[in-house]
Amino acid sequence: MSKARIVFVCQNCGAESPKWVGRCTSCGEWNTFVEEVVGREKKTTPAAAAGSGRPLTLGEITAGNLERIDVGIREFNRVLGGGLVPGSLVLIGGEPGIGKSTLVLQLALGLKNRKVLYASGEESLQQIKLRAHRLKLENDNCLFLSETSLEALLVHAEREKPDILVIDSIQTVSAETVESSPGSVAQVRECTSAILKFAKQYHVAVFLIGHINKEGSLAGPKVLEHIVDTVIQFEGDTHYMYRILRAIKNRFGSTSELGIFEMRPTGLHEVANPSEHLISKGNGEVSGTAVAAAVEGVRPFLIEIQGLVSSAAYGTPQRTSTGFDLRRLNMLLAVLEKRAGFKLVSKDVFLNVAGGLKINDPATDLAVITAILSSNLDISADHLTCFTGEVGLTGEIRAVGRIEQRISEAARLGFRRIFVPRLNKGYDVSATGLEVVKVARVEEAFRKLFG
Repeated sequence: MSKARIVFVCQNCGAESPKWVGRCTSCGEWNTFVEEVVGREKKTTPAAAAGSGRPLTLGEITAGNLERIDVGIREFNRVLGGGLVPGSLVLIGGEPGIGKSTLVLQLALGLKNRKVLYASGEESLQQIKLRAHRLKLENDNCLFLSETSLEALLVHAEREKPDILVIDSIQTVSAETVESSPGSVAQVRECTSAILKFAKQYHVAVFLIGHINKEGSLAGPKVLEHIVDTVIQFEGDTHYMYRILRAIKNRFGSTSELGIFEMRPTGLHEVANPSEHLISKGNGEVSGTAVAAAVEGVRPFLIEIQGLVSSAAYGTPQRTSTGFDLRRLNMLLAVLEKRAGFKLVSKDVFLNVAGGLKINDPATDLAVITAILSSNLDISADHLTCFTGEVGLTGEIRAVGRIEQRISEAARLGFRRIFVPRLNKGYDVSATGLEVVKVARVEEAFRKLFG
């Protein structure tokens, strides 16, 4: 057997070093190396390594009963790919206070016909009960445990044999065989591997709640995301009521789906039709607003873009964006300056995506520049018109995907006109009754919109 040795491990990326260094050579972070003791490795005989199984052909493998579990929350089922697969390991990450524990507790207490074991290492049982009373939920099939020891947690899980196991959070669980503090790279790696083995052996679906670091990615080693079957990111601003649940990795479904929730005093509530909530009903004659037909994943919805252009008060113009990439905003302002002839270099430009959402769809470009120009000219755009199109550096409006879904969503919400790229072809929207205005360049769009 090899001797125990001391190594230094980066708590951000998991890189190892024989001595302490100030900056990680792998991820570039400072002061992230922590001393850890690597235990002795046991020698494994060839007979033990072979195990009790033998290689099987595809025809010899039995699929078994992999019927998905309905978690009782439609938006959650959508993100999971149609439900929870028995034996799967689901990792949920997000900002502190975003609602991860609230969502999972709602799920655990909402399943009346499934046995759930909720293990919390961060909250006491009394704190969990207070949250359950606030959510106004009760369930006798849900068992609660306050435990941070991995060995004790697995003993309780084997004895109770739950259908679903919830661990809040993986950073608080520690194994006795690992000589490092809870939350370290070694502890997270070993605990997750042991939980994965338990989930596959007993066909128990497991939810792991994970912390994130200051960059917004999941804390712990990168191997954590490789071990689990599904990685779900819970996004949103704690100052706004809307939350977005999206899958970053999913072995049993698509990563294109997302779920939208609204935070209320009684917990998280599903938003089945987000377009109706994200569009203001009273801004028909106000300049500086435009409605974008966006697609997040495979889900189309309309969202209001608000722009404000004013004279720079301190000499140096400000560029501020909320919910939209600031670098892309600067690019669009340069296109307006160079290609369309609008002088915005000496003016402050503020941009906001209503509802506190963060939009990554490039098809919102046309609505962004429309809102900015509307504010600059102090002319309101038609409140029954929406926009979709990506703007290129030469001023052209490039084609976008899922154009039929965008147009159908606009027609369903009562819009009468939509501006789309001329390069999009091969779609039929005659049944919607919506006027489709095809444009090829930004100046053409402005001319048709404002005259």
